[in-house]
Amino acid sequence: MVDKVIATPAALELVEFLKQKYGTVMFHQSGGCCDNSAANCYLPGEITMGAGDVFLGKIGDADFYIGKLQYETWKHTQLIIDVIEGHGGTFSLEGPEGKAFHTRSRVFTPAELAEIERDGA
Repeated sequence: MVDKVIATPAALELVEFLKQKYGTVMFHQSGGCCDNSAANCYLPGEITMGAGDVFLGKIGDADFYIGKLQYETWKHTQLIIDVIEGHGGTFSLEGPEGKAFHTRSRVFTPAELAEIERDGA
């Protein structure tokens, strides 16, 4: 199975820190607006997932979603969640920690795309 979203060791470390501090957390890849295009970390219930969202997988045992329209643009890429120093997102839990989740990506290989298509994802 091809992972549509993965995380760097630094991102996984920050996810674990936030889980220790807050409990269960989840992610949504924002499509821009106030928080630019960023992986935002929330407490369950702070943001409602619905038919307009696509479940990509888990990072650090936290569910990761992306808006359906943004997914259509990025579905040929694997999202790689990393961490940078600096002010985090306005709405994201890591903001007060002086760090920010940062989304990088890489284009899937033809074989990976075929596997994703075969799996119906």
